[in-house]
Amino acid sequence: MKKWLLALSVAVSAATSASDFTTERENVSQWIDRVSTEHNIPREDLTLLLGQAERKQSILDAIARPAEKVLTWEEYRQIFMSGSRAQKGAEFWQENAEALQRASDEIGVEPEYIVAIIGVETRYGRIMGSYRVIDALATLAFDYPPRSRFFSSELEQFVLLTRESGKEPTSLYGSYAGAMGYGQFMPSSYRAYARDFSGDGVADIWEDRGDAIASVANYFKRHGWVAGQPVVISLSPSDSADTETDNQIGLSRTMADIEASGFIPSSVVAGDTEANLFYFEGEADAEYYAGLQNFYTITRYNRSAFYAMAVHLLAQEIKREYTAL
Repeated sequence: MKKWLLALSVAVSAATSASDFTTERENVSQWIDRVSTEHNIPREDLTLLLGQAERKQSILDAIARPAEKVLTWEEYRQIFMSGSRAQKGAEFWQENAEALQRASDEIGVEPEYIVAIIGVETRYGRIMGSYRVIDALATLAFDYPPRSRFFSSELEQFVLLTRESGKEPTSLYGSYAGAMGYGQFMPSSYRAYARDFSGDGVADIWEDRGDAIASVANYFKRHGWVAGQPVVISLSPSDSADTETDNQIGLSRTMADIEASGFIPSSVVAGDTEANLFYFEGEADAEYYAGLQNFYTITRYNRSAFYAMAVHLLAQEIKREYTAL
């Protein structure tokens, strides 16, 4: 706690302008009262912390920006499969082979999927975000009503993680939404899934690649990843196949159900295996897949079938590139 308070005290002495988040604001004062009471944190500590947070209009602009046009699968796929992303992933794997193998052995997640997540999220650590996390979370908690409940909770989790880890709360950077480190963990995910792989007592997902790798692997494992099992099974529709699907995330069917709907799987899977039916519009015809448990696990990172399939395909390409090194 002393390091936490010292960092804030130094920041206060260097401050030159009034805080954007003072206790004169009702929502700020209420948050401080609740967090102070629930976690036995002195109210003045929280007031001091928020006194260093700055409201960033660029954050509000980013989160409120109208969505760009809906991408086709081919357009989305090209974002992550074109260029050198697979090659860079193989290089990242080679540079961190020991940590990746250890994570695979101890936690039970294949290296290529850990690397693919880090590649998709931050280009292997090259783009981890340029906003102070305290600014991002305070701005969205107190000045973005549509999701104030969520970001107020994440701000609370951020306070707890910095006090637990000894990290200086004003020195941590992430995305405009407060996602942090190689794997872009929100504070609640950090507290639930981050792993200290180096044994120094702190899960450092910002600078320690081993900790970041183990944290992504642990997130997968805790969300149901089963090592050695397939992610998707490609399907061939028969002439009478019922191809109606809304690509909903979840495991609402079984392989027996999917086969009964007229689809022929490319490999044998037990009929009681939980799955769901997905299609992706290819350059020629629609491609149909059964998404299994591991596919569902990837969607726990991002609730998108496109995202999960992109991670899966990138992982396979990374593995090919790594094997060829």
